[in-house]
Amino acid sequence: MAQQKKLEITLVRSTIGCPQWMRETARSLTLRKLHHKVLMPDNGAIRGMIKRIEHLVSVREVEGQ
Repeated sequence: MAQQKKLEITLVRSTIGCPQWMRETARSLTLRKLHHKVLMPDNGAIRGMIKRIEHLVSVREVEGQ
């Protein structure tokens, strides 16, 4: 069975001063605090959310675990 790729997403900039929709997008990715890391599946929905707040996050591809 092939390993599914995952994305390690880290919040590197604060959402303070950002519009409400950016804060909600970060929250929907379960990013709560600065430097908080989460593993998410690599799919179109997640990539779209990352694209909307790409200046606030850093993304790294990892093999599925």
